[in-house]
Amino acid sequence: MKLAEALMLRADMQKKLASLRERITQNAVVQEGDTPAEDPAKLMKEAVGVLDELERLVTRINSANQASKLPDGRTLMQAIARRDALVQQHALICAAIAGTKREPDRYSMREIKWVATVDVPKLQKQADDLAKKVRELNALIQETNWTVELG
Repeated sequence: MKLAEALMLRADMQKKLASLRERITQNAVVQEGDTPAEDPAKLMKEAVGVLDELERLVTRINSANQASKLPDGRTLMQAIARRDALVQQHALICAAIAGTKREPDRYSMREIKWVATVDVPKLQKQADDLAKKVRELNALIQETNWTVELG
């Protein structure tokens, strides 16, 4: 199995767990005299089985991420950590830009005018550059994910 396939399987397993959790919650309590639509104990057992399988899969994925290298020599784990840092930095800059957008307050005949304290065009350029770096790194990571065989 390729690493990319394992990542898709992990996502499917996480969705299944979320569904099981919701079904357990919906069937955990019923009115006296009623029976649940599904047996919560059976659902719990199934969920624990999925969790065990997910743990094994995540261990294999993490091992592959640590052992596999990108063409530039970085491990997948290093590239993922770098991508996450770039995404957080991009979000921070976007939040700063969004904070500069305020409508004037009208309390009386005079409007209170707000003035940005940051260089919005400069921040927007930084945000655009970071978004490009994230896209390029994502492409490199995904390309590598389709070549790495999961151990």
